[in-house]
Amino acid sequence: MSEKNEIDEGLYSRQLYVLGHDAMRRMGTASVLIAGMRGVGVEIAKNVILSGVKSVTVQDEGLAEWKDLSTQFFLCERHLGQNRALSSLPELSALNPHVHVTAHTAPLDQNLLLKFQVVVLTDSSLEEQRRFSMHCHSNGIKFIVADTKGLSGQLFCDFGEEFEVLDINGETPASAMIDHISKGNPGIVTCSVDQCHGFEDDCSVSFSEIRGMTELNSYGAVDITVLSPYSFSIGDTSGLSEYEKGGVATEVKKPQTLRFKSMDEALLDPKLLVMTDYGKVDRHQTLHLAFQALHDFVKTQGRLPKPRSQSDAERLLAGVLELNKVAQLEHLDEAVVRGLSFTASGDLAPVDAFIGGVAAQEVLKACSGKFTPLQQWLYFDALECLADDHQLTESSCSPRGSRYDGQIAVFGSAFQERLEKQKYFLVGAGAIGCELLKNFALIGLGAGEGGHITVTDMDSIERSNLNRQFLFRPRDIGRQKSEAAAEAVREMNPRMNIEAHQNRVDPDSERVYGRHFFTGLDGVAAALDNVEARVYLDGRCVQHQRPMLEGGTLGSKGHTLVVVPHLTQSYGPAGSNNVKAIPLCTLKNFPHRIEHTLQWARDQFEGLFKQPAENVNQYLKDAGFLERTLGLGDVEALEVLEGVWASVGPRRPACWEDCVSWARLRWETLYNDDIRQLLHCFPRGQVRTRRLQRGRHTGALPM
Repeated sequence: MSEKNEIDEGLYSRQLYVLGHDAMRRMGTASVLIAGMRGVGVEIAKNVILSGVKSVTVQDEGLAEWKDLSTQFFLCERHLGQNRALSSLPELSALNPHVHVTAHTAPLDQNLLLKFQVVVLTDSSLEEQRRFSMHCHSNGIKFIVADTKGLSGQLFCDFGEEFEVLDINGETPASAMIDHISKGNPGIVTCSVDQCHGFEDDCSVSFSEIRGMTELNSYGAVDITVLSPYSFSIGDTSGLSEYEKGGVATEVKKPQTLRFKSMDEALLDPKLLVMTDYGKVDRHQTLHLAFQALHDFVKTQGRLPKPRSQSDAERLLAGVLELNKVAQLEHLDEAVVRGLSFTASGDLAPVDAFIGGVAAQEVLKACSGKFTPLQQWLYFDALECLADDHQLTESSCSPRGSRYDGQIAVFGSAFQERLEKQKYFLVGAGAIGCELLKNFALIGLGAGEGGHITVTDMDSIERSNLNRQFLFRPRDIGRQKSEAAAEAVREMNPRMNIEAHQNRVDPDSERVYGRHFFTGLDGVAAALDNVEARVYLDGRCVQHQRPMLEGGTLGSKGHTLVVVPHLTQSYGPAGSNNVKAIPLCTLKNFPHRIEHTLQWARDQFEGLFKQPAENVNQYLKDAGFLERTLGLGDVEALEVLEGVWASVGPRRPACWEDCVSWARLRWETLYNDDIRQLLHCFPRGQVRTRRLQRGRHTGALPM
């Protein structure tokens, strides 16, 4: 932002679309302090600076060590022994010329905190967190704690006694066409049956274009009570004129005031745990105690638990059991405590990226008043990544004086060696591609002998890319994205073996990315911006049996997908472009309207009995079927021919008993296995309140 608080619409065009001018202007007046410049701290700082606040101060008293290079992407070997905040300052300042960035190398004190609207603590002790939380709570300063330990992470938010949220979800206001409005107390508004109105209780609406009962057009916001998906009541209409026809009801968003507790109070309130995974409820509750016990461990031992140390794990578990005498958890997951102990001394770039990204979102919410903030604790873990590998010992996970020590502490040295030999193909070097390349460089993917990364992107860098594609600087405008990105990550990790291409991945480039290329890969990462390209790349990965990691964003929402051929579902063929098409996840897992179940049954019938039968008939009758099918392209041809082979090959039912067996197994999959899997992910009796439903849309801002 400029001194006049004018918004640079060329730089912030995508962010303006999500947040709007008012929220961006509020952010342009905010000063933020971020304490701690290890991996999670620099992630938060990078994202907040790119978002366009007024100023950011980064604080750190510590000196760069080898293990910092596992996650701190603005430090390199020449910075070893130098202050982390000062060493990071030049790169952080270059991210956004509109944000004033400074470094502070002295200890934190309460007078310093009074200069900021938002304070973020990372890499801090529990005593510091509690002391500064109380100070910020008393002085109206928004306070955030972000911490990662190995495969686990923690977030805490305290935005004060009264925090006004201007827009709880950032969604476009719902609207509905009106069929009728009755006269009475209350008056009943009936909407068109073509589409449910989408309103909720405690919502307000405004009316327009009504004929007859025209008084409503000038009423402004009117409180409603939802009666059904197609009707709601609005109070007394008996004194109004007779309704004739027409009209639109539009949601009016109302500010909401939220109240937060200080950390001392919130530590003792289990209701303040935000569930990120309903299959891990017990884990989150256990981690809440385990992180507290971990602070006590560090205070008494002067260090974190050693990697894979059984004695340290038992000591940490004893601390958790002591805390649980007060907390009285019904299900304490001891395996989670041991997993935290085994990995706590590690520092992983992907975990820091996730926790740092969410923490930066909370900073933006605190500054802008848009989207619902976390209330108040959030825990994340990826402990399922730990293989049941008895070869992992204290020795195999001990430091090597290497830039990968933070990762070796979690997965061991043998895993690191395998990682460095990987050969990967990254398609796309935009916002997600930049983040992936940064993480690839930090973890050492393909950075050893025999390892290699190929990145391709046919686009060049534009000014509007700079506030979310953080590998690029103003001097890079006009350059090819893949070349600039490859150059940037070589600066982060000089051992990176990376080659930049400018090819579109489609049938025309199969002479470059053919069978020999794909069979030489260990995996593919997709950072694409359109469905057609994703479908094509997915088909190539399935054809050559290579795993694909895929992700994308749309406004404030995002998704990820892991495709392992013949083990998980693939991305699949492109669907209809009809904007009213029913989402696949709704059809598969959460059908809740009659049209959902009808469409599900239709898709099942066509996929099982219609399309394969038609293809088989053409195969048997038409001599040119095979040649014509191969001409469709590899992806579609493979899908058609696999269906024909399943119908006429040796796996086809040969008798009535085989048909019954096939039908019985299909029934077992659809009406037993799939349902059991859903109940595992969403346990029976789990209640999702209306507030939590809204919380699902609190935003994943495009960083």
